[in-house]
Amino acid sequence: MMAWAHGWYGYGPHMGWGLGWLGWLYPLFFLALLILGVYLVVRTLAPKQEDRALEILKERYARGEIDKETFERMKRDLS
Repeated sequence: MMAWAHGWYGYGPHMGWGLGWLGWLYPLFFLALLILGVYLVVRTLAPKQEDRALEILKERYARGEIDKETFERMKRDLS
């Protein structure tokens, strides 16, 4: 009966995750981790612009639209 009077059987707002005024930092920390994870996944899966530009350059060279000298110069410019 006495434990009920103190509430939560000895577990109050200052136990565990609830560190008083610092308690609001934990949700922000986990939200930041979630946003970082989504950013890294999107960045990894998104095609890189440089790779596509080099593919286009190779296609143009293969079709004969540009000569070898122009191809090499443009390839250096891309890297």
